[in-house]
Amino acid sequence: MSGEQPATFLRQRAEATPDRTALRSTDTGTEYSYRDLDETVTETARALTARTDDGSVRIGLALSSSPEFVVGLYAALRLGWEVVPLNTALTPWELGTQIDRVEPSLCLCERGTEQPTVEAAAGATVLSVDEPTHQGTQSLFAASEPFDPVPPSFDDTVLILFTSGTTGEPKAVRLTAGNLAASAVASAFRLGVDPADRWLCCLPMYHMGGLAPAIRSVLYGTELLLQREFDATATANLIASEGVTGVSLVPTQLRRLLDGGVEPAELRTVLLGGAPASQSLLERASDAGLPVYPTYGLTETASQVTTARPAETEAYPGTVGQPLLGTTVRIVADGTPLDPGERGEIVVDGPTVTPGYLDGERSRAAFSEWGLHTGDVGYTDEDGRLWVLGRRDETIITGGELVAPAAVAEELRSVTGVADAAVAGVDDPEWGERVGAVLVAATDASSPTEVRQRAVEHCRERLAGYKRPKTVAVVEELPRTQSGTVDRDALRQLLRTAGSTVTDRDFS
Repeated sequence: MSGEQPATFLRQRAEATPDRTALRSTDTGTEYSYRDLDETVTETARALTARTDDGSVRIGLALSSSPEFVVGLYAALRLGWEVVPLNTALTPWELGTQIDRVEPSLCLCERGTEQPTVEAAAGATVLSVDEPTHQGTQSLFAASEPFDPVPPSFDDTVLILFTSGTTGEPKAVRLTAGNLAASAVASAFRLGVDPADRWLCCLPMYHMGGLAPAIRSVLYGTELLLQREFDATATANLIASEGVTGVSLVPTQLRRLLDGGVEPAELRTVLLGGAPASQSLLERASDAGLPVYPTYGLTETASQVTTARPAETEAYPGTVGQPLLGTTVRIVADGTPLDPGERGEIVVDGPTVTPGYLDGERSRAAFSEWGLHTGDVGYTDEDGRLWVLGRRDETIITGGELVAPAAVAEELRSVTGVADAAVAGVDDPEWGERVGAVLVAATDASSPTEVRQRAVEHCRERLAGYKRPKTVAVVEELPRTQSGTVDRDALRQLLRTAGSTVTDRDFS
């Protein structure tokens, strides 16, 4: 295939607007024009090509939200490879379970993620964009080979992203080039695009909310401003001083910005997702002059499904807006679409919807003639506006991160001295929800205090920070209904009244 043929979204953008600023890091000051970014991507693709003899490769990206992530992403796309963004907040054990699922040929890391990637990526070649410091890591740029770009068709899978599922095991979602393009187009129709736009990305790029701007900015030809991680003061300063016109946030981040004070400056879009936003938070944002667009989206739909404009949130409190261009939302119960106002499962269809999961059985279970069954419950009005009421599977959403209670409970049951465990979300003013755990002490356990401490130490080694229980109660038996299932309402009440708080010292 001719190397002169446009192979990716980036190559086409570089040919159209070569001198326009593509991205800039707020942490290092590194800046790329679209021409510079395209050339760096080509250089990186040559280096990656030298590391494999297999033309069909899946690559894991264990990189922070940085220019290196964007370069690695587009270099792999240029080679026609499937990209798996890896959650750098996971422990090596958790990361290893994801890597085992997708079996990448290569993993690309940086100095800060090198050691956990080496520990987790048994069987895969680990390359670093920095000078390697571990024996199991090689330098990315130690070799270089020519290559022919492989333009993806719209039906080709280009991304595999993990998301939490109802069973607690992360689902590996396939997204095609067509999914990403359709999402970018639909988002532009809802939010609008200006050539002078500058979108601030302060969400992790291993999540769809942080990754989507890296795709959309290239398609739009706008500037992407990268912040390695959210910090209320630093983010507020960037919004005020850097001409930021758009930013993606979760409700906890918005609350922290408002608590610290933030000037809207040139900001015209705050895309708010990842968790439900209270009406009081939206009112605070409106009073501060922040143009908030509450959105409902999924990894399985390449981000947005519905999005409400600021005026809509005032006129219709609680709504997350109408479906984006090309997307169909139905409320379904017992296999039948319901009328407006009736409550049921939210089912989504359209060009942004994944063709399925890596696990074929999960794909068959998730789809029906009406589309993708999301596991969320909600209702619509006569004009198609959506209200989301919660999860069918009791998933905990803490600071925009999804936590499956079953997975955390399973870990706790493996702790010495724990006979049984149940996990539920507890209301939290900072994070929306926090993880709460109720432990049943084994009959030979020495004391409730020792059981609690063992559980805390186990979670430190096996679970990412946002998954660790922040409220723990030790009881003689779990509250159950007459049918024998755990009584969720009683469980939460027990955590509120008898649970003790786990502090940072407990995890040190």
